[in-house]
Amino acid sequence: MNTYSIAALAGLAMTAGVATTLVASPVAAQSGGMEKCYGVAKAGKNDCVAGPGTSCAGTSTRDYQGDAWKLVKKGTCTSIETPKGKGSLTPIKR
Repeated sequence: MNTYSIAALAGLAMTAGVATTLVASPVAAQSGGMEKCYGVAKAGKNDCVAGPGTSCAGTSTRDYQGDAWKLVKKGTCTSIETPKGKGSLTPIKR
């Protein structure tokens, strides 16, 4: 194995590790007393997936976007008030 191959494998391993952390973090947080709350994040402050054309954290394009979620303390989502309405445990049309 040459130096380039070792570097390439190390890069792939690091990328996979980061990707796993990004995917697992919200799941771990949900089981740790947190839940996904849709429609409460400010533009660019969502935790992950914000509809078509977005990929993950920080990609929502408008405040309180209904298909963008933020992790909040379990049991508080639907009581969070925003200028566009309350938070939701499922994606909402806004």
